[in-house]
Parts: sequence; structure tokens; C-alpha cells
Amino acid sequence: MARLGKGRRGHGEVEHDDSERWLVSYADMVTLLMALFIVLFAIANVNTAKFDELRKSLANAFDGPVKEGGGSVLDGGASDAAVQGTILDQRAGDGRSAARQEAEDLQRLKERIDAYARERGLSDKLSARVERRGLVITILTDDLLFDSGSATLQPGGRPLVRAIGGILRRERRHPIVVEGHTDTVPISGRYPSNWELSTARASTITRALVATGIRPSRLTATGRAYYDPVAGNDTARGRQLNRRVQIVLPRQHASPAAADVDPVTPTLGPAVPQSSEEAE
Repeated sequence: MARLGKGRRGHGEVEHDDSERWLVSYADMVTLLMALFIVLFAIANVNTAKFDELRKSLANAFDGPVKEGGGSVLDGGASDAAVQGTILDQRAGDGRSAARQEAEDLQRLKERIDAYARERGLSDKLSARVERRGLVITILTDDLLFDSGSATLQPGGRPLVRAIGGILRRERRHPIVVEGHTDTVPISGRYPSNWELSTARASTITRALVATGIRPSRLTATGRAYYDPVAGNDTARGRQLNRRVQIVLPRQHASPAAADVDPVTPTLGPAVPQSSEEAE
């Protein structure tokens, strides 16, 4: 029995020496440490030339303006001044477009006033003109709006004011300034001077326009007496042209071009030169 057991151990079992098994783990650790040192060495030695190229490339890519289309989304750099200049150019273009649209709107209003004057045979009393300051509607007061020295609206002038109010009521964007003008002849009676008379006449027309449905907040009444003549006051015709009421729609945008408008206030009928006294 003892011999059999010894034989089995000799043929079925193999004895191993485990004294050097730690070398495997040691070799793995040394390999990892070497790889770590290689990475650290590579990081410590940066190619500055390539790094600068990379930095510039990224800066150009992310700081440039957006293209309309093409191979890349971003291309080149854009300064703040260039961007601001583009914005200002766009705003200027919008302003010019708004000014042209306003000029067209005022011209249409002028044509409607002129058509009404022709239909009623009032072309020698009523006119409209697009000037640098805006649309100016001129109404001569004699035998139409007021008696001499009076600010009471005559019955014959009420349909005219109602018609003008109906045209301007549909235009809601512009304020309306009503100006009263007189000649240089001194007055007596209810009003101490032409200042009061011209202001009272402007106020009368303003109230009549409010009665047509125009918002009172749009309206301003002002009296200019004889300080804005359109003709000389040394002739009867000149004084007649100066006795007027003007309804003004001031421009909200700068005139698109000086050639598009008339620079001076018009006169009705033939031009009458000012006297030397008035020119002073």
C-alpha cells in the first residue's frame, strides 16, 4: 500500500516553484510607469510654433462673421467698428426708405386737396404744396373764411374746412399745425393787434377741424401776424395773399432729397414782390 501511494504521487502530481510569481506584477508596474513618464515628457515639450498656429486658427474660426453660405460657416475676423458700421448703414437705409414713403403719402394728400379745389372752383383760394417742412395747405381768408378784422368762420367756409378735415382725418401719423397770417394793416375793434387776430383765426379753424373727428391732441394753433408774408404789403393783391390760414403737416423724417420738395411757401395767383419796407 505504501508503495502504491508513492507511485501515484510520482506520476499524477507535479510540484511547482511559486517563489518568482511577483515578477509578473513588477513588470506590469514598470511598463505603466514608463508609459506615464513618456506622456509627461511629451506634455512638457510643447511645439510653440504649432501651438500658435492652432490658436490663430481657432480665433479666426470663432470670431468671424457668419457667411450667407459656402464651404464654411465662419470665415475671417470682424471688428466691432465694422459691425457697428453695418448696423448704422442699415438704419440709414431704413430712414431713407421711411422718408420716401412719407413723401409719397404727403404727395397723395396734396393731390386730393388739389382735386377738391378744382371740383369746387376754389383753385384761386385753396392750394396744397409739399415743402421741405411738410405738407402745407394754404387757404386765402377773404370772402371765404373770415370777414375783415373777424375770427368768426363764415358759413361759406364751413364745407371747405369739413372737406379738409375729412381728408386729414384718415391720415393719423402726422401732427397738424394751424397757422394764422395777416397783412400789416393795423386793426381796431375786438382784437388789439394782428397777433391776437391771427391766433384767434387759427384757433377757430382748429376747433372746426376737431369737429370733423380729428383728435385734438394732433392739433396746434399758432398766430404769426404779418411776420411770414408771401407777398408785398404795399399792394391790395399782396395784402390779400398774406391774409391766409395755413394747415401744416410737419415731416416726421428728413426730406429724401432737396429736389423732391419746394423750399419756400407758395403764393396763390401771380407772384407779388415785397415792398422795401417789408423786406427789411
